[in-house]
Amino acid sequence: MRPCYLPREFMSAILTAVYIPPSADEAVACDVISSNAAKLQTQHPDVVIVFLDNRLFATCSDDTTIALWDLRKLNSKVCSLHGHASWVKNIEYDTNTRLLVTSGFDGNVITWDTNRFTEDGCPHKKFFHTRYLMRMRLTPDCSKMLISTSSGYLLILHDLDLTQSLEVGSYRMLRARRTPLSSGQNPAPSVTPASRTVIKLPLSSGLSPRNSLEVLTPEIPGEKDRGNCITSLQLHPKGWATLIRCSSNMDDQEWTCVYEFQEGAPTRPLVSPRCSLRLTHYIEEANVGRGYIKELCFSPDGRLICSPYGYGVRLLAFDERCSELADSLPVQTSCLREIRSIYSHSDVVLTTKFSPTHCQLASGCLSGRVALYQPKF
Repeated sequence: MRPCYLPREFMSAILTAVYIPPSADEAVACDVISSNAAKLQTQHPDVVIVFLDNRLFATCSDDTTIALWDLRKLNSKVCSLHGHASWVKNIEYDTNTRLLVTSGFDGNVITWDTNRFTEDGCPHKKFFHTRYLMRMRLTPDCSKMLISTSSGYLLILHDLDLTQSLEVGSYRMLRARRTPLSSGQNPAPSVTPASRTVIKLPLSSGLSPRNSLEVLTPEIPGEKDRGNCITSLQLHPKGWATLIRCSSNMDDQEWTCVYEFQEGAPTRPLVSPRCSLRLTHYIEEANVGRGYIKELCFSPDGRLICSPYGYGVRLLAFDERCSELADSLPVQTSCLREIRSIYSHSDVVLTTKFSPTHCQLASGCLSGRVALYQPKF
């Protein structure tokens, strides 16, 4: 699996990667990749991209703004959206309501009605707020929103309704960081059990009881203390599981963990309330490039995981046969299988992404180089 490299057009670190969706015009998409990448980076630095349709796409940036673009005219933005007060790190699109959803380090999740945009922006409102927000994702069917925090919490909004604004900023648990065990306390077990709190958010009269909030402290393998930071959050393409990258409170360990969504009635009586997520697989990562967020990803069919690993990447699977998650669920938590590793960068790899249509993946590193791979099995 020898990599090829894109022309070095980026002067800063590659923090995220995205492939043009198959619905986009191929000729225009190739032009975007080959000749407009540097231009886009210059006009909107440190961008994260999401496509709304086969022409229109949106970017969010560390300059606190969101921009709408048209693939047919990349010389200028369609419009700029202002609403965040800090770096905007996630951008999602709800296909049910056709609302753009963004989150930033200001702790806000904001919805934008892009169907009514003008040159001056578009209608928007604050949907949710919590301290220490790191990442926000929607499940493929847009029925749930997941939010990870640097304080070690994973928030799940069930039966999602983006038309209702929520207010949980006053909830005491979410205002505080999880604190590590003191030296006088007993050490944590090798796998710390998850804890769960369900918050019924206040609703206006006449509204359906949606957007119930579940607050989880996910079990972390080998966790030495109770503090950890969930830095990266991804979802299985079929909505079966969530994938996180987390670091210990002391930033001396990193882990990749897979949590299965537990839907429906339990198969046996429960001693304690069941969490919506169950840790099924994990693996320890190279603790290289401390302080930088490493973005990992699922393959389009959900059988493989690509994870930054030092100066390279690792391909991970649920078993040695690269089976579907549903066909390889262990009775007890087990380790992910390393299928292949390759070291192709001269600096720490920060992001990885699979192509949605081809047997290809990309990685980007701290020094600004992008590598493309074509795995062969």
